[in-house]
Order: sequence, then C-alpha cells, then structure tokens
Amino acid sequence: MARTTLNKAAHVAYSIHLHISLVTRYRRKCLTQPIADCIAETVRRICAKNRSALLKWGVEPNHIHFLVSLHPDSNISQLVKSFKSASTKAVIAQFPEEFRKTYWKGRSLWGRQKAIISCGGASLAIVMEYVKTRQGLRVSSAVPVFALIPQSLRVRGISRSRC
Repeated sequence: MARTTLNKAAHVAYSIHLHISLVTRYRRKCLTQPIADCIAETVRRICAKNRSALLKWGVEPNHIHFLVSLHPDSNISQLVKSFKSASTKAVIAQFPEEFRKTYWKGRSLWGRQKAIISCGGASLAIVMEYVKTRQGLRVSSAVPVFALIPQSLRVRGISRSRC
C-alpha cells in the first residue's frame, strides 16, 4: 500500500487533492491544444498564487480536467471561479479570432456546470492516470466519469442520469 505524502505548512500537515472538470459553454468543441496549453498555464499561475499546485491536466474538445493539490486555506469555489475568469481572459487575449468565431455573443468560455471531486477515497495514481488518459480523446469515445468511480465510493442517492 502506497504511503500518502503530506505537505506541511505552519501548524498543519495536509494532503488534499481535487479532480476538477470544466465544461465549455454550450459544450462547444473549441479546445484545441494551443488553447488548452494557454488555459493550463493560467491555472498553474493561479494555483501558485493560492499556495496550491496543478499536478496533471488533460483536455477533450469540449471540457478540460485538472488534478490540483490544494492548500487547506484555499476556498474551492473561489479558486474555480478564478480558473474560469482568468482562463477566459487569457484565451480572449491570445486567441481572439477563434474565440469570436465560436462565441460570437457573450464573453465567457465556460458553462455554469463544473465537477469537483475529492480524491480522498481513490489512489492518487489512479486519478492521475484517469486525467492523463483524457488527453487527446474524442468525446464520443470518452467513458462517463460516473462509470470510473468504484461502487464503494459512490454517493448514495445519485443516479446515472444526474452525472
């Protein structure tokens, strides 16, 4: 059994890992590799400002996955909000034509939906492998996230239709 590595700060030892998935608005297939690289660099910068770290990331045409090591003082919803707003601004600044072609109205790349999954019950290596395998897959061949969660870790009362 692998030992969990604990990060240490003043008066705290922690190991908090989150799998975050963000979906493009209207599920438009607009995430090319250069745009995904721009988004990942922006997320990496925001994580550094919040004493967190981007461990892995993977992209599909209409959504992106991040594996983030979180500091205990970080507010998860504020962090994700920062990811969305800063990455949208970076994409608009670096790729104005692609953005305007896909989203001629509005100024947001991301939809309201997001998935934030704590990795406490799963091995970090398993989650890293899942995020890594998301790289370069077509949406039609992707396995639903719900199917990859072991039965013992699923929250009771959530049906397949809601995931």
